[in-house]
Amino acid sequence: MGFARTFATTTAWRRTATTLALAALTAATLAACGGGGDDNNGETRVASLKLIGTASLPTGTMFEGVEFGGISGLDRATDGSYWAISDDRGGERGTPRFYNLSIDYEASGPVTVKVNRQTYMQREDGSNFPANARTVDPEAIRLAPNGNLYWSSEGNWGTTPTTLFQPFVREMTTAGKFVREFKTPAIYNYVDNTTTGARSNKLFEALTVAPDGTVFVANEDALIQDGPLTTVQAGSVVRVTALDPATGNAKAQYAYQLPKIPVDAPAGAPFGPDNGLSDMLAIGNKKFIAIERAFASGIGNTIRLVLTEITDATTNVTSMASLAGAAAYTPMTRKLLLEMPITYQGVKLDNIEAITWGKTLPNGHRTIVLAADNNFTAETQANQFVVLEVLPE
Repeated sequence: MGFARTFATTTAWRRTATTLALAALTAATLAACGGGGDDNNGETRVASLKLIGTASLPTGTMFEGVEFGGISGLDRATDGSYWAISDDRGGERGTPRFYNLSIDYEASGPVTVKVNRQTYMQREDGSNFPANARTVDPEAIRLAPNGNLYWSSEGNWGTTPTTLFQPFVREMTTAGKFVREFKTPAIYNYVDNTTTGARSNKLFEALTVAPDGTVFVANEDALIQDGPLTTVQAGSVVRVTALDPATGNAKAQYAYQLPKIPVDAPAGAPFGPDNGLSDMLAIGNKKFIAIERAFASGIGNTIRLVLTEITDATTNVTSMASLAGAAAYTPMTRKLLLEMPITYQGVKLDNIEAITWGKTLPNGHRTIVLAADNNFTAETQANQFVVLEVLPE
């Protein structure tokens, strides 16, 4: 009887300890994903942002024999390190991969960045994505509440079955092993790159996880049926889709309006200017900081950080085949938080494509870390990291 009582007590204690440990792990992971904020909904209040400092790793930096760069997604891990994904598609610098980084700073800087390791993403069959062919276009990475990683790909537009790969959002382990693929709406798929469907290289740049675990993904610029791309004269609209982490299904979709391009490219530029939604960071279950990244060849990048929210008035546009023309809907709210022009406080802005929470400062303020995709361009770009202090309301 005594043994039975001891066993029952020990078993109950173990169950309690396991439950507490799992709860602690989930809380820590959700805090890294954007939870653990200032109120019961995990929301962090943001009034303004203050520049702490920047750091850059030069284009051409090598790590384990492979060029480091193309950082298009960034998220803080529970241990304080960072997961970063390269948009190397394969057939460029090497095998599609992601990194673990250390990013350190104090309240007044300086900022230091160290590459700790690189890992290859794997396909469903356990093999790596090929190093000599474009089969994927990694753009974003986020920590999942269970400790795994979510990541997105823009896919690859091609006119043959061997060169066409659809976009996706997947879950993988921190070792790169495939876990599952979310069921993203078919409206995002490539069709002909002309009359309907996705536009090449304009898809899943933005990915974030809300404090309640909902996964949000968005295209970078308008789907073909939703109207023209952004121009200097007019903006465009993209779709932000909420994915259920339990089922993997889409549960709602919302419109986000991009403004017109703020700066034009000069006459004779090799390509025209653009503007796109390059990432989002959940600061609540339905509130976000969005990155609007505009570029003008020969001039540089204008980076806008925008507060945006899905309110009760925001239209669920899931059933709307087109958002163009006279389509009637209410988009997500949009409030400019910080505009960083070509040069901001002495810092020339690069191609900012990633945003994540950083560490909490001794004064209790949270921080945000931005990262730039250097496009592996040695002459004009670098792997830039920008750290901002969050000044609460």
